[in-house]
Amino acid sequence: MLASGVENIGYEDRRSLRAEEKERIGRLCAQAIPEGASLFLNIGTTTEAVARALIGHRSLMVVTNNLNVANILARNPGCEVIVAGGVLRRADAGLVGDMTMEVVRQFKVDVAVIGASALDEAGDLLDFDVREVKVAQAILAQARRRFLVADRSKFTRTAPVRIASLSEVDVFFTDAPPPAAVQAACAGWGTEIAVAT
Repeated sequence: MLASGVENIGYEDRRSLRAEEKERIGRLCAQAIPEGASLFLNIGTTTEAVARALIGHRSLMVVTNNLNVANILARNPGCEVIVAGGVLRRADAGLVGDMTMEVVRQFKVDVAVIGASALDEAGDLLDFDVREVKVAQAILAQARRRFLVADRSKFTRTAPVRIASLSEVDVFFTDAPPPAAVQAACAGWGTEIAVAT
């Protein structure tokens, strides 16, 4: 079932939706993350795909508010994993709230990798949970480079809470070219679009 605009698709359904495309996006994004980097990985099934693609990376420090990401990267002996505590969202093992933001603000990392539930034609990244959005905004503020990972299904979805603009993102990793208006806006902003084929 597609989201209505006030409610997100369930985690298990999201995890299986466009799974192959998310894995390709994850691999392409991971290629842009050098060994020895520090990074944030936030909540989302596509950020989890990035985590799987980072299993072979060495000397990483990853701060995450996604327990699924933490469990994936626990298998990488070359990765230090720091879990940003907070209120557990049981539906998807995400951590949100003031405590999460406090932990995020203790770091200044090389790369932030975030997802979004929707992307509108103005280039705004959108989501459903205000608490999650506040954490994502804190993550973006504490990173030197900012990556968005989102598959093409996000181009036709809507969500009520604004995270940021693509103008605040360095690279947008996706599996298909976004709508022409978004491509034109990204060209003006200097936001790179990387398409995983």
